[in-house]
Amino acid sequence: MSDRAGDTATEAFIAHRNLLFTVAYEMLGSAADAEDALQETWLRWADVDHDTVRDQRAYLVRITTRQALSRLRTLRRRKESYVGPWLPEPLLTAPDVAEDAELADSVSMAMLLVMETLTPTERAVFVLREVFELEYDEIAEAVDKNLAAVRQIAHRARAHVAARRPRGMVSPAENRGALEAFQRAIETGDLQRLLDILAPDVVLLGDGGGVVRAALEPVVGADTVAHVLGRIAPAASLHPAQVNGHPALILRLDGEIDTVMAVRFDDGLITGLYAVRNPEKLSHMARETALRR
Repeated sequence: MSDRAGDTATEAFIAHRNLLFTVAYEMLGSAADAEDALQETWLRWADVDHDTVRDQRAYLVRITTRQALSRLRTLRRRKESYVGPWLPEPLLTAPDVAEDAELADSVSMAMLLVMETLTPTERAVFVLREVFELEYDEIAEAVDKNLAAVRQIAHRARAHVAARRPRGMVSPAENRGALEAFQRAIETGDLQRLLDILAPDVVLLGDGGGVVRAALEPVVGADTVAHVLGRIAPAASLHPAQVNGHPALILRLDGEIDTVMAVRFDDGLITGLYAVRNPEKLSHMARETALRR
């Protein structure tokens, strides 16, 4: 590759990198695996004869999708032996992501868990069509299927997600206010205040991956969840953050991230709590928060 061709390839990759990362992350639910998929994408992109590429964005999305699909199939086998609930790797997101309701919804913990119930190909088609609005012919090339099959897969995936997707959206301002109230209730150990903000059927999922302590089954019900949360205050410092496009609390012990707890609100009440404790899933978050300090 000539220097000029190399510069052009690098510029194109950098220009589309955020898009490619989001595609890979939404397919994989892991920032580390998404980064690996992008590294493979770059290696393949660098070897391409760029004079033959008509649409750089579409070509890069196609490479990334294929890399993510390959990794997704491996990850699914790994998850079969995972200890306790599996949660996506938390991703620190900028405030402007929360303002984009559709993007925030697509990267939320709740939605990523819904997408876990799709097959790898269904997930790829859903992400490319519903989130990034690619044309069916572009998606067909990316997943190596014919156009009719892709349309059918898209319809099936859309119906599957619609039946399971989170309920109504809450504005960023409402989310911030509710998160502040939630944080105060935990910090003060005010059990009644916690019960006031938790939905009766709230579900707490904890992901320790068998490495650190976490409930091996979902914790269900306001009373039970409130008592679990009540044990947090004495030990940890709580810091509000935007994680996966939604409000979250980062719990630190001795300055180190111990838990990232994403929060799902519906109609002003907390209906879902997603507590990621597996250290392998917190390393990317630790680097990101260190860079933003």
